[in-house]
Amino acid sequence: MPIEVRFGKSFHPGAKEAVRELEAQVGNIEPNALIFFCSPKYDHAALGRAIQSTFNCPAIGCTTAGEILGSEGYIEGALICAAIASDRLTLKPVLIRDLRAFVNDANPRELEPLSYLSRQRSFALLLIDGLSMLEELVASRINNVLKSIPLIGASAGDGLDFAHTRVYHDGAFHENIAVLAVVETDLPFLPIHSQHFEPTDTRLVITEADPATRTVMEINGLPAAGEYAEAVGLTLEKLTPQVFAAHPVMLRIGGKYYVRSIQKVNPDGSLTFFCAIDTGLVFTVAKPSASLTAHLEEKLAEIHKQIPHPALIFGSDCILRRLEMRQHGELEQARAVLSQYPFIGFSTYGEQFCGIHVNHTLTALVLGDGT
Repeated sequence: MPIEVRFGKSFHPGAKEAVRELEAQVGNIEPNALIFFCSPKYDHAALGRAIQSTFNCPAIGCTTAGEILGSEGYIEGALICAAIASDRLTLKPVLIRDLRAFVNDANPRELEPLSYLSRQRSFALLLIDGLSMLEELVASRINNVLKSIPLIGASAGDGLDFAHTRVYHDGAFHENIAVLAVVETDLPFLPIHSQHFEPTDTRLVITEADPATRTVMEINGLPAAGEYAEAVGLTLEKLTPQVFAAHPVMLRIGGKYYVRSIQKVNPDGSLTFFCAIDTGLVFTVAKPSASLTAHLEEKLAEIHKQIPHPALIFGSDCILRRLEMRQHGELEQARAVLSQYPFIGFSTYGEQFCGIHVNHTLTALVLGDGT
């Protein structure tokens, strides 16, 4: 068999015990790659040691704002994994140790091995500190070297606390890092970008912003939060994460619209975004083109036509999509859709597709089984 993938999950609160349950579910295969995601509630020092001592293979993982597994749908408080065994696939984690130093380095040494990759037989998965505010710059630097090689990324999460997001590397979890998993394979694969929003005619011009903190002070020359609230037909007091999930904004890049989402309202009436912003940008208020789960079902069915026998779907799914589904009572419907596919992923603080950092989006990499 060209590839075998085993999935595992544990809700045990103890790190060692949870990893032990994953090991039992993976069974007797000998994986040569491991992808895992974990609740921020774990003892991450103990979890890192347990992952390294239990699975004798390259591993990538991070903390989440909720876990996603095909058989379970959208869950919370868990440790999940996909153990991959294949002699037709290699996964090599590349550590980016200091994100600010990386983006300021004219020739970062971490990118040197990427220039030798095959354009037809390689893709890359990026896991990055979701509170670094450097995702755009990091993804862009990497994509400039990868060129046509697909890059799918995810910003680590921390529930809805926005305090600490951590990425795993070599037996330990760290802040202020990214791990780029370089995958070489002759199995079929397909990168995916999916959003269920479309632009409206309502425009918002950023007239004062602090790009370093992703904070918008003024929109259309007025206090940002109040102007945004009026644009979506609400009062300032009504603004919540659920409202931001239902009413994101969009930015046009290269002729296409990409979602840009708000993280929170600040006490001074400014807005903090999940993505890079700057004075002079023109946003468009977005509206859904279909229900999120209907769009998800349609997108996965479309993927299935292109790769009829998927062995693994790695998905980076924005936390705002989870909040939207919860608000509309769609989580069970989403579980029913995902249960048909070998899906593993998590709710993120941001998603990367090639060199672009986006929000309220599903970015994914579909890997076929070779049959």
